[in-house]
Amino acid sequence: MNEFMKLLKKIYIHPLLWAAAGLAILTAHFTELIMLFIIIFIHELGHGVTAHVFSWRIKRISLLPFGGVAEMDEHGNRSLKEELFVVAGGPLQHLWLMGLGKLLYDATLLSSYHFELFIQLNLMVLLFNLLPIWPLDGGKLLSICLGYKLTFIHAYQWTLILSFAALLLFHAVVLMTAPFHLNLWIILSFLYFSLWVEWKQRKFTFMRFLLERYYGKSGDVRDLKPLEINGEETIYSGLEKFHRGFKHPLIVFIDGKEAGKLDENEVLHAYFTEKMTTAKFRDLLYLY
Repeated sequence: MNEFMKLLKKIYIHPLLWAAAGLAILTAHFTELIMLFIIIFIHELGHGVTAHVFSWRIKRISLLPFGGVAEMDEHGNRSLKEELFVVAGGPLQHLWLMGLGKLLYDATLLSSYHFELFIQLNLMVLLFNLLPIWPLDGGKLLSICLGYKLTFIHAYQWTLILSFAALLLFHAVVLMTAPFHLNLWIILSFLYFSLWVEWKQRKFTFMRFLLERYYGKSGDVRDLKPLEINGEETIYSGLEKFHRGFKHPLIVFIDGKEAGKLDENEVLHAYFTEKMTTAKFRDLLYLY
């Protein structure tokens, strides 16, 4: 019970939701507002409970008019499988919610109008959050898929680029189908702003990813993925080859021949503690 209360304290209601609430009251859509709030709340609670099961550090769970954003202090250093479960923890809640709605309708506890409204709102939140746009669930699923093939920095950058392309497409659909829908324009503005901020902070995000690997939980189990490094490469260029969900032994080659091996913690120590930001990997072989 105490753990559940701690989780509830992480929930933050975004001002956009209050704006949508005011608009709903003014236009006599209070029932829709209550249903939407319950759906969003349970959706985000699904993320939070799943993250708690894996002992993730939950920073904040923001409730938005169209869904929510679960912010974690893990910085991309959990396994991709865990991330998949945490992201899916939200959308999966809509399945049992719609099933519950059907049971209440069959028991005549829910009118036909309210049942249809409940199903429509569930589908709206579910499908919208699955759009491949960061920071929606679909954008996070896109990031996870790219993370299996690309390095962290490239997967992150391509997630933002593809999210922007998807957002432009969604924007075009809005212009053609509902050009005067105020809530959709609020949502579009929020998504454009979120992507702009993420793009500006992409290098800072990469540094947080590396720092978490260096100072984070050393007991985390990660699959090994050896990296072949040219001894003439700088440490930073080698760090850009790091992947999410893997621990990297680094095999250093000089003149085409294997010259030695380094553990990723040795490389991170040299970069962050020893401040060897311009050093090359061949220099580390003599140091360690």
